[in-house]
Order: sequence, then structure tokens, then C-alpha cells
Amino acid sequence: MKFLKYVSLLFMFLLLIHGCKDKAVDPSSTPGGGKKVISPLTNTLDSKFLSDWTALHLKLIKNSAGFASPVAARSLAYTSLATYETLIPGMPGYQSMAKQLNGLSTIPQPDSTKEYNWALAATHAQYSVLKELFITAGDRNQRLIDSVKTIYDKKYKTGLNDAAIDNSIRFGAAVAVSILEYAKKDGGSNGSSNNYPKSYIIPTGIGEWKPTGPQKIPLLPTWGKNRTFSALNADDTIIDAQMVFSYEKTTDYFKEVKKFIGQTALNTTVEKKISEYFEDGENSLSIAGHLYHVMGTIAKDKAYKLDQLAALYLKMGLALNDAHVSCWKTKYQNNTIRPQTYIIEAIDKNWKPYLGTPPLPEYPSEHAMAAGVFGAIIENEFGKDITFLDNTFDGVLANRPYTSLEKYLTEITASREYGGVNYPLSGKAGLKAGKKIAANIIKLKIKK
Repeated sequence: MKFLKYVSLLFMFLLLIHGCKDKAVDPSSTPGGGKKVISPLTNTLDSKFLSDWTALHLKLIKNSAGFASPVAARSLAYTSLATYETLIPGMPGYQSMAKQLNGLSTIPQPDSTKEYNWALAATHAQYSVLKELFITAGDRNQRLIDSVKTIYDKKYKTGLNDAAIDNSIRFGAAVAVSILEYAKKDGGSNGSSNNYPKSYIIPTGIGEWKPTGPQKIPLLPTWGKNRTFSALNADDTIIDAQMVFSYEKTTDYFKEVKKFIGQTALNTTVEKKISEYFEDGENSLSIAGHLYHVMGTIAKDKAYKLDQLAALYLKMGLALNDAHVSCWKTKYQNNTIRPQTYIIEAIDKNWKPYLGTPPLPEYPSEHAMAAGVFGAIIENEFGKDITFLDNTFDGVLANRPYTSLEKYLTEITASREYGGVNYPLSGKAGLKAGKKIAANIIKLKIKK
């Protein structure tokens, strides 16, 4: 956490060197208070800076080791929270998340007698949070973060007086420090550097998860213990129970697996392409980043203003994080073996899935849970009958147009079945749970 210490010290230093000057000229220090200064509202500022920061964030996820989907969702959530809280003083119709999220008691507030540029403040908040969350991502990625900050520093400082520049930078830094301190206590701060903890003891027994490849330790086995943003999303009963495991040929479990084998054997070329499009495995945006990108393209098509975009990113980030925590908790509570393991042991020793099997328990499907989150947030914002384009792999894979939200969710969920890595029941349960988790985030009082 070296960068966090640096930011904290920098913030304290700025307070010290400017403290006397501020007290001398700040009318709020005199009896009776000072005159309120009206800074430009957030919705009058260009939203492109937030889209550019998000595009950089997604590139960092793809190019940084250890940013599996749960870790990616966490980083998107905290940067979205820091951005929202920095922009919200210029958003009179919105409310802070302080005292609404688990463990978040306070957020620094600006001085109403001083002038700010909220986009400049948010640029510095984004910069500080990304530098800390991606501190192990390598020098090249660190330089990418620096370069975006340089661009928007120059843009927003132009024409702004020195006092307003100073106020904005200090406020953004203060919010960043607050959010990073909050993040340190959620249980996931070491996720990117410890995807496969060697100290983890793998449970053994009938039906328990077993490695299907060279990776012997499962992915992020303790992630389900992390703090969720919504207290409601910590509920253990949010995901339906799976079928009772059995190797017996007369049981529902065995029959479902046989049916699964038959369905995957009949995969069409179209279904195989769908499974590839939504694989989102290692060295990718992850399913969290994939859906975050699609949400951004929808918001751009709808000409969202900066305040609307910040609130939308916030809801999606918080919900995706909570969905991954809940999913991982259920995965490791059940610890169910993957289809590949079961089928080779009980039915066909030569069977192989179309996609590579991820190194973690099968139930429920994390892709389906993320899809459920996406569906609930987008429906709440834009309605069911939205038309949009998934252009996540533009120039590499053909873009996929959609005329309904439901079709998109169905394809994402089914993609894991087509790939041979999740049973249909896992997709059904995951989709349902993701929608519940997003509903709890939607219940937060974001608007007044």
C-alpha cells in the first residue's frame, strides 16, 4: 500500500502549506460564516473523461496479472465509488453512499465557500485509486495511468484559477484516501497478488471439487468471505440449493449429466461461437469488465450526462462486486466438481469440454450471476426492450447486435453450457441470484 501512504502524506502536506492562506481568506472562518460559492454542476461537464478512465481501467484489467473477474469487479466498484463521491457535490439530485454501504461511515466534503471543478477532482480520485489498486501491474501500466491523468489535468486546469485547481486536487485526493482506507478492510485487498493461495487446504470426499488441469489450487477460495457493499447481499440463502450429488444412474443428478452430455454434443457452429464470445477467461476483460464495457456503450448511445453516467457506473460496479462475493461464497460452500471431472469418472473417460474448465468449483455459474446483475441494472435504467450492440471485441470478433435484453442474458448464461463448463441448473440459479443482488443495490438511496 505504498502509493496509498504517498497520497495520504501528499494530502496532509497540501493541507499544511495552504492552511494559513486558507484561513486568512476563507470567510467561513469568520463569525456568521461565509458566502457560498457556486461551482459548475457536474451535468454541465464533459462525460468523456469518465469514459476514457473506464476504457483505461478495462485495458489494465486485461493486461495485468491476477485480475480475475472477482478482482476486476472489486476494482471497478471502488473506482466508481470514488468517482461518484467526488462528483456528487455538483449533483444536487443525488445522495452520498456514506452510511448506506457496509462499513462506510463518512466521506470528505468540499468547502461550500470555495470553487471546484468536479471533473478535475474526480480525475485525481480516479488516478489515486487506480495507482493503488494496480500497484503490482507493472511500469508500463503505471505509465498508462499517468498519461490519462496528464491529459485531463491539462484540460481541466486550463482557464481555472490557481485556488480552484488546488481545491479540486485536494478534494479528489481526500476522497481517494477515504475510499482506499475503506477498501483495505473488505478482505480482498491482496486478491490480485494471491489468486491461488498455497496455504489453502483442498477438501476431499465424494463429489468435492478436483483439479482438471495443472492448476492444483482453486481460484480465490476465500473470496466469499469478503465484505459486500449491501448488507442484504451478505445473505447466505440468496442462491437456490443445487440437486443432491450422486453417481447412481437412477438419480436426478446422473440423469441431468447425461442430458448435458447429449446437448453439448449437438452444439451448432453458432452455439460454439457464442461460448467463445463470452468465455472471458484469463488475460481478458473478464465477464465483469465485458459487461461494464457494454453498459458504457449503451450509456453513450443514450447520450448520458456525467452525473447520470457516474450513478450508473456506481450501481453496476457495486452490484458486480457483490455478485462475485456471493457467487464465490456459494461455490466454495458446495465445492462441487466440474462436469469434466464427473463425466470422466462416471460416464466417458475420453470426454472433453469445448472450452477449458476454470480452476474452481462448478455451482453456481459466475457468468450467469454477472448477467443477472447486468440485466437488472439495465432494465431498471432503460427498460426491457432496449436495442444495443456488444462490440467488446471490435476488430477481433464480429460485433453482436441484440434487440432485447432477455436474449442477451440467455446467451451469456447458455454460453457456459455450450462450452461444457457449467450445467443448466447452475446458469438458472446464478441468473436468478444476480438479479436479486442487483435489486438490493438498486434499493440504495442514490437519488433524493
